[in-house]
Amino acid sequence: MARRWRDGWGTLVVERGERGAARVPLEIAASYRARTRGLLGRESVDGALLLSPANSVHTFRMRMPIDVAYLDRRLRVIAVRTMRPGRLGAPRLRARHVLEAEAGAMAGWGVRVGVRVAVEPHEVRH
Repeated sequence: MARRWRDGWGTLVVERGERGAARVPLEIAASYRARTRGLLGRESVDGALLLSPANSVHTFRMRMPIDVAYLDRRLRVIAVRTMRPGRLGAPRLRARHVLEAEAGAMAGWGVRVGVRVAVEPHEVRH
């Protein structure tokens, strides 16, 4: 069954084994309009942005480098890339969702190929 979210807020949970789980503020962009806007024009990101559905991104008109994690339908990370502004990312055929964050943030959270993440949506932003 396909995962369906609404635009809004939540928490990204990244299991890190003995180090526990990283819990990261998450903005969810599920509508066409929210996915198209993404991180454009922002100076920074508080946590991460989930684009769903999505299998590619670009960084045209962005003001900062970003980490990009491509997720399959089970929310398992299939690729992680750092992209400078003005780049076009290649589509990932198995990707169903894309996470974006400030460059360097995902390594600190433990986001790497093979890791499965969870999304806990919230009704209102905390």
